[in-house]
Amino acid sequence: MNNNLYAITDSQLLPGDTLFAGVSAALKGGCKLVQYRDKSADHARRLFEAKRLLDLCNQHQAQLLINDDVSLAQEVGAHGVHLGQGDTNPVAARIILGSRAIIGVTCHDSLALAQQAIKDCANYIAFGRFFSSNTKPDARPAPISLISDARKAFSDTPIVVIGGITLDNGKQLLDAGADMLAVCHSLFSAEDITAQAKKFIELSFTDQD
Repeated sequence: MNNNLYAITDSQLLPGDTLFAGVSAALKGGCKLVQYRDKSADHARRLFEAKRLLDLCNQHQAQLLINDDVSLAQEVGAHGVHLGQGDTNPVAARIILGSRAIIGVTCHDSLALAQQAIKDCANYIAFGRFFSSNTKPDARPAPISLISDARKAFSDTPIVVIGGITLDNGKQLLDAGADMLAVCHSLFSAEDITAQAKKFIELSFTDQD
């Protein structure tokens, strides 16, 4: 986790070959962590796309995580997985993927879920949504104060935040204690994805108002 930008793909936003063009552009902008998120049942296509994304990430010394699917992550040799509360248990994922795998866990708006995730050896905890989200419009909102509370409670664990994050609101989440901004729509819908990625990364280095 070399900088604050955590890119999440979307099969509707990046259909077909635009997936690879979009991720490549984000990587060129400095993104070092990409999550492949595709909820379809087309295993052959998902396997092909994940392998190609892994090649792109490796070319840029970046890391690829697979959303929810531990077996796909194992099959392609991805760097890890991101797990929701209804997915594979982190302990089981660790056994399958090994000690070096990155395992992140969605904790919604709950410090208790975060505490359990850390107990289960998660590498990072993810909270959100913090703002209106195109990707998960029905997700329950989380208060920004949750970030500072989590930072105090879990000082050694990286905190990822998600949900409607833009260049205009991302800085306040970093200032509250977040380590990484998980971004989908605001990154991949940009006219210049490479420039947009650079702008997100620069948020970590701008002075507070």
